[in-house]
Amino acid sequence: MRKRSLSIAAAVATVLTGYVAITQGPASAADGLLSANRPATASSIESTAFPASNAVDGNPGTRWSSAFSDPQWLQVDLGATATLSSVVLDWESAYSRTFNLQTSANGSSWTTVKANVAGTGGRQTVAVTGSGRYVRLQSTARATQWGVSLAEFEVYGSGGGTAPPPTIPPGAVRVAEFLADCPFSHRLPDDPIVFPNMPGASHMHSFFGSTVTNAHSTVDDLFNANSNCNPSIDKSSYWIPTFYNGNTPVEPTTGIFYYLGEGVRDDLIAQTQPLPFGLRIVAGNARATGPADTSNSRWSCLHAGHVGSSQNFVECPAGTMLESYLDFPQCWNGRDLDSPDHKSHMAYPVNAACPASHPVVVPKLRQVMRYPVSGSTADFRLASGNGYSMHGDFFNAWPVEEMARRVNDCIRIIVKCGTNGRP
Repeated sequence: MRKRSLSIAAAVATVLTGYVAITQGPASAADGLLSANRPATASSIESTAFPASNAVDGNPGTRWSSAFSDPQWLQVDLGATATLSSVVLDWESAYSRTFNLQTSANGSSWTTVKANVAGTGGRQTVAVTGSGRYVRLQSTARATQWGVSLAEFEVYGSGGGTAPPPTIPPGAVRVAEFLADCPFSHRLPDDPIVFPNMPGASHMHSFFGSTVTNAHSTVDDLFNANSNCNPSIDKSSYWIPTFYNGNTPVEPTTGIFYYLGEGVRDDLIAQTQPLPFGLRIVAGNARATGPADTSNSRWSCLHAGHVGSSQNFVECPAGTMLESYLDFPQCWNGRDLDSPDHKSHMAYPVNAACPASHPVVVPKLRQVMRYPVSGSTADFRLASGNGYSMHGDFFNAWPVEEMARRVNDCIRIIVKCGTNGRP
């Protein structure tokens, strides 16, 4: 798959039923954003990673991208007639060289209100006057060999449909959470994030979720393969250093992966964005030489809270199990799906907010492993070393629409959901 930079921001529309005057100019700060999370459709998509909904989700790290042909279109339904004031297009590097702006009262009969607009790439603002319900960007000629692509398609003005307030189901548990329950799948000395295309270069890893993960895996490989997760629609891959009791590998009874809103203020939870398709995250410290070298992982005992928790292995009473907890960072820089050290594109919150360098709030992944061992820890070790070297790798291959639905229905409104993404 080609690599192209992500752009941030906004592209737009204009819903008009009559004459529209369109000029270059800034959007008025007083205007409301009408297109956010409204139904959007397109003539085509490059792949399932780039649906039309990405152009109205407010997330600077996602985008709509079309097939590699002309013409193409993207449209948004504002829900009701609106009075428009501006249209902003924030193009990805694959932009439209020329395009038309069209409007419709019913979504089927279209009127061209501005023809042969020259695309500029980057952020392009168009001032408009008029009213209507549907707005379409019709690309007539691509500027690159790729398709056309927008990070956001935003419409400003007044009116439009009013989104209903989130419905909190009666009796819902007020915890921002959904989860995937993924059993152990296989072991390999591979790591497609840290050592891509280098089979055998890593210490031994235990893999969960995708049943095909190896050193050569790409996000498309994962998306098109089977998963042992509940829900099976989660095609992501999760992996950890293999746990040993002496020289015998011991696998967890299951791997539970919680997606949480906790860690930031409630008003920021409401702004949580879906984890972008293809995002790679590494948490923990595989090179830790002591407990002080890690702060986001801990060991404890199932049903034996009196034992307490520690960065290193703890001795659990007979009849219990050893547990490992690891929290992944939940602040994204909004730009990169990975980074050279596989960590710097992500950050942990500071004072219940994301730092300015990593402004996009995404769900916090919490990895919970339960090992069927107890008693003396003398022979316990990880493939990476002592217990404080516990770390985890996550390669996101959730279908975009499913990740977005769970974030909207569970995280943003602070409701505890099950593996089906429902309360």
